[in-house]
Amino acid sequence: MQVDPRGQRFAAVLTSIVLIVVLVTSSWLLLAVQAVVFLVGVLFGLRSAPYGLIYRALVRPRLGPPAELEPEAPPRFAQGVGAVFALAGVVGYALGIPALGMIATAFALVAAFLNAAFGLCLGCEAYLLIRRLTPGRATS
Repeated sequence: MQVDPRGQRFAAVLTSIVLIVVLVTSSWLLLAVQAVVFLVGVLFGLRSAPYGLIYRALVRPRLGPPAELEPEAPPRFAQGVGAVFALAGVVGYALGIPALGMIATAFALVAAFLNAAFGLCLGCEAYLLIRRLTPGRATS
């Protein structure tokens, strides 16, 4: 499956905004919602993820066709990494360990911001590195 990389950057912008609000408010509930957004993308694909649906309905029709498409697997893996950090943050905030909540949220925010601002997807790069280091696997 191929995806429009502009959709991933759009999702990263929304994710960055949500994570900034989480850091300001320490809202474990908002972070839990973001974790669900990540998990929907992981389990059902990026086209079914809430931010992907918003992009396809409101943004994509106003843009020309993408210059290129990219494989879905790396950004889908990145969504899984984001989900892990978001869930760790939820646990931290919910259990009264705000340092854990803030650090996990901050790591997720750095990754989302790098994607939103510069198109650098850390989770995608990690996916590609893991694929290269796994014997018998071709890169995609």
